[in-house]
Amino acid sequence: MANRPPENWRAWMAQVARDVEAGILGPECASAAEMYPESLLRATDSALEAFEGEMRGLVEPSDEEVFRAVERVVLALNAVDRDPRHGGVGFCTEEREQLCEYVDLALGDHGVDVAALLARKGIVRAGITDAWRDW
Repeated sequence: MANRPPENWRAWMAQVARDVEAGILGPECASAAEMYPESLLRATDSALEAFEGEMRGLVEPSDEEVFRAVERVVLALNAVDRDPRHGGVGFCTEEREQLCEYVDLALGDHGVDVAALLARKGIVRAGITDAWRDW
């Protein structure tokens, strides 16, 4: 899916299932929508909602404030990914990429010039989460 995932991770997974059913995505993607336990989806939603809330609370944030917010959401997602309560299920490659894209787009939605921020820090666009990401 090239578009931004919806605010709710469960909604995004439901959309994957609908896209498979409609023939937009191939049948190999069907398992992605079915393989995540509700506990992982809820925990992911919670981490992303906290990040969005933190970003809403920042007014003209400094680079350091932005990176602290990114660090917090990535560390929260690391904890979600390795939480044994999800039965050993964690994020797969496509979901990892979507989560990184989500962080990038959410920053832009909250007024952060992500390209300029990354240029100032010498980080490539896809690497905004790399300093903290385990998933």
